[in-house]
Amino acid sequence: MSAPARRPDAAQNRTRILEAARAALAESHHVHLNEIAKRAGVGQGTLYRNFPNREALLAEVYRRDVEELVAAASALLAEHEPMEALRHWLDRVIDYAEIKRGVLAALEAAAWQDLVAHSHNPIEGALGHLLDAGKAAGSIRADVDAHGVLLLIAYLGRLDRDEWESRARPLMNVVLDGLTRQGADR
Repeated sequence: MSAPARRPDAAQNRTRILEAARAALAESHHVHLNEIAKRAGVGQGTLYRNFPNREALLAEVYRRDVEELVAAASALLAEHEPMEALRHWLDRVIDYAEIKRGVLAALEAAAWQDLVAHSHNPIEGALGHLLDAGKAAGSIRADVDAHGVLLLIAYLGRLDRDEWESRARPLMNVVLDGLTRQGADR
């Protein structure tokens, strides 16, 4: 049996709460529910009706980001050549990784380990889809796989918050350059 559909205004409130939480996480790991409710323009009761506690809210922000990241792979391939689609997707990975750091810092270890475990395969699958398209087009090296690329970009978790803006994208460009097949048009 499925859950009843939300009223449009209730669905909008939930979306605003998630967006406010995501924005707060991008600014700081110290996220307070009253600040999120205020940013979303809802009362505390509305926030707690949607998310019974801080962990539930942060976990939903994380899950939503994973779903959007995974869905973006096919959408980007439909709009761009494989290498350009991969470039756009990796740019989204940077944004995702910044929020992931905030969520993981704010949650108990058991909760974030479960989230990460459930997100790994879908993200690896989406990246594999992009890499396969690039290999078929001749623009991506044949000797790379999604697991290896994820290991390469795991460095994002090691960047300090104060160096994020200046280092994340340039370093991701180095990874992208390393994925490019020699002799392929860039």
